Amino acid sequence: MNGSNVVVDESALRLGVAADYAAESGLRVFVHRSLLKYLMERAFAGDLASLDGLRRLTSASKSHVEFVGEATDVGWRDAVLEYCRKNHETLFTSDPLVARVAESMGVRYRYIVPEPPIHIESVFTGDVMSLHVKEGLEPRIKRGHPGRWVFESIRERPVTRTELESLVAYIMKTAYDVFGTEAFVEVDKSELTILQLGQFRIVITRPPLSDGMEMTVVKPVMRVKLEDYRLPPKVLERLEKRAEGILIAGPPGMGKSTFAQALAEHYRNMRKVVKTVESPRDLNLPPDITQYSKSAAKDGEIHSVLLLSRPDYTVFDEMREARDFEMYIDLRYAGIGMIGVIHASTPIDALHRIANRVDIGVLPSIVDTLIFMDKGRVASIHTLEIVVKVPAGLKRADLARPTVVVKDFLNDEAVYELYVFGERVFFVPVKPSEERNNELILFRRIISKHLSDFNINYTGDKLVISINPEEMRTYFKKCQNKVLRLAKQVGLNVEVTPKQ
Repeated sequence: MNGSNVVVDESALRLGVAADYAAESGLRVFVHRSLLKYLMERAFAGDLASLDGLRRLTSASKSHVEFVGEATDVGWRDAVLEYCRKNHETLFTSDPLVARVAESMGVRYRYIVPEPPIHIESVFTGDVMSLHVKEGLEPRIKRGHPGRWVFESIRERPVTRTELESLVAYIMKTAYDVFGTEAFVEVDKSELTILQLGQFRIVITRPPLSDGMEMTVVKPVMRVKLEDYRLPPKVLERLEKRAEGILIAGPPGMGKSTFAQALAEHYRNMRKVVKTVESPRDLNLPPDITQYSKSAAKDGEIHSVLLLSRPDYTVFDEMREARDFEMYIDLRYAGIGMIGVIHASTPIDALHRIANRVDIGVLPSIVDTLIFMDKGRVASIHTLEIVVKVPAGLKRADLARPTVVVKDFLNDEAVYELYVFGERVFFVPVKPSEERNNELILFRRIISKHLSDFNINYTGDKLVISINPEEMRTYFKKCQNKVLRLAKQVGLNVEVTPKQ
């Protein structure tokens, strides 16, 4: 071995730099058989990028490519690095971590990253919220603010797989230059990479996880304070003195995390100990607010840390899985103030996601304040309290039971009641009779356009429609979709029965 040869790794093949090098230098290029085995596995999984890179390499250098070593189960990185060390060969890579390991092992290496087609720093100007790049499509940006944004293309030519790989390689090089201070990697797998680079949250997916390579870069457009939301004094008083089980709900992109970030800083300024649980860690917070990564921890580790360290408030951004809700509930039982961020299309949908996981009587102890976000603003605030009463929708006095009353906090009016009947938890809208009558008029108007013989009434949180059996088919064909759409808007379930 004369030292003028190079041994390529997977990144050099995937980015095409190995083929360019072979065509220009005329030197021999070695491909380890453990790497070849990995390329085949990726190809069978649906990702052909690296195998295509090998094809370009063999086409560019023809007889100058040689397969070396034996395929083992130790992993291609270990096999390639060990081969280079033993045979005094030069490693050719575009992976910053592989280059660092080679340097630590005393292995000669050439680390080359091609010029990216886009520099993300130049893209994020003004009110740009995010960058979306997928192979075969034009790169686009989302410009605007939560709930008020537009998509714009930033170039007419679609991005190729090689260009996108070059962009990712450049980003990873930048990240590893400041690793541990301004950058950290949450997840690093063949098909998924999640990292934080400064204020940029970057998610990269490859086949077979996605149908093509894709990269999404998100940057907070603004950093706001709680005062910027201009909340009424009674709301601030509740958040500061009474709220300890808070849910921040809303559809995606409506400013939930931004509000949670502002609330976390507000509590920190009140000299409260605040910590966060995130996946990934992308809230922009001062260093004295410790941010824990859910994806980097093993099951139960963060739970144990929070129970032992006992912060005054913990921000959980975002709760999706069953174990997320279990952690939120258990920490509230332990007396820790919790702020949970949750996807929901309506405030009551957010309560649905947690109410069935606890005894209805303790729900107000778990969630006492529900904040619903819409287009970057606080759209509504609800509070929960437990009383013993005959629930809405029931009439007999002997049916009195513990009932959770959900109130609009600003006007102190009940809007929903939650109670257990049999083994089911019922969510019943509490509305003035005039409003209910207006809703019935709308439902009747929809149905009467196509049916002549039907009855319609409320039963608790359910709209019961009784239809002549002969007209059932007409209802399902011409009325059902409109009825269900309106019912969802007003928070009702629908039951259709044959008319007796």
